[in-house]
Amino acid sequence: MSQATAFRIQESLLDPADALHDHTVPAGEPCLLSIKAGQTLRLIDLEGNQAIDALFYAQAPLGERYSATNTMLAQGGIYLTTGSVLMSNTGRKMATIVADTCGRHDTLGGACSTESNQVRYALGKRHMHACRDNFLSALLAADIGLGKRDLAPNINFFMNVPVTPEGGLKFDDGVSAPGKYVELRAEIDLWLLISNCPQLNNPCNGYDPTPAQVLVWS
Repeated sequence: MSQATAFRIQESLLDPADALHDHTVPAGEPCLLSIKAGQTLRLIDLEGNQAIDALFYAQAPLGERYSATNTMLAQGGIYLTTGSVLMSNTGRKMATIVADTCGRHDTLGGACSTESNQVRYALGKRHMHACRDNFLSALLAADIGLGKRDLAPNINFFMNVPVTPEGGLKFDDGVSAPGKYVELRAEIDLWLLISNCPQLNNPCNGYDPTPAQVLVWS
């Protein structure tokens, strides 16, 4: 499987003024949204270099979720960009990236947790807020039948995680910039779970988490 997915930049023709839903996710905070089949979702990196961790779940049947493995196998690469199709753990198409002004998004870096903060950075970092906490708190608050057992390897939109020649992962400076966005068309009814990453220990957020914007069109 190749890691060298080409940057496929594609502008959108959709007008933000026509969006049904316009929500700003504060720096470091979670968000859970219902996205219906056929709707288009845009995630916007408002200030640049902000990682948006995301998980997708089918609204029915409950338990069907985004699969990093099936998604990478389907497209023969480890990065996402225009034309990439997000696949579920049952092999069903969940969403398609239809526009992208950043050009590449990570499928391997995973979500930061208090435990990984401690292991990667320092014992004293364990207390720091993390994406896994965000995911769990949003699911529990929504009470939609999803919880800890439903957390899976996620997408890191706007995050730059190259693979080294030795097979390791590097958390590098982002390739995004203020106002860059990625746009997806839902192929089925979805739950979108976001953690607007609070990470302060590596360059994925430029060491300074910032807000992100979510737009949804019918």
